[in-house]
Amino acid sequence: MTTLTDITNLDDIKLLVDTFYSTVQKDTFIGPIFNEKIGNGWPEHLEKMYHFWQTILLEVHSYSGSPFPPHKQLPVAKEHFERWMEIFTETTDNLFLGPVADEAKFRAKNMAEMFNYKIEYFRNAAKQNPHQ
Repeated sequence: MTTLTDITNLDDIKLLVDTFYSTVQKDTFIGPIFNEKIGNGWPEHLEKMYHFWQTILLEVHSYSGSPFPPHKQLPVAKEHFERWMEIFTETTDNLFLGPVADEAKFRAKNMAEMFNYKIEYFRNAAKQNPHQ
């Protein structure tokens, strides 16, 4: 049996991101949304995610940008974020063990909750002000 270790370097980040998104792409609930949005851009998306998680977890500042805007118009609801989080947690727990892995799950949960809240906020604002 393999002993799990913590996330410590870019190779660990790549393993987490690649494994996670491989599962997402095949998921019958959220996979179609990701595949429709990303299309043939998976290599670029994965590269961006490596830098994002490397910046968040390893304090290597390789990501710049704002992660929310590309998600603003996605046809998603709370259930989609819950499924995303379920896959992320399961992937992380299957691959890693330690404080950085825990931090990854904590950050992912906060991000999912914030994105869901913001998407709902913008949808509600658009309904109240349809001409803006």
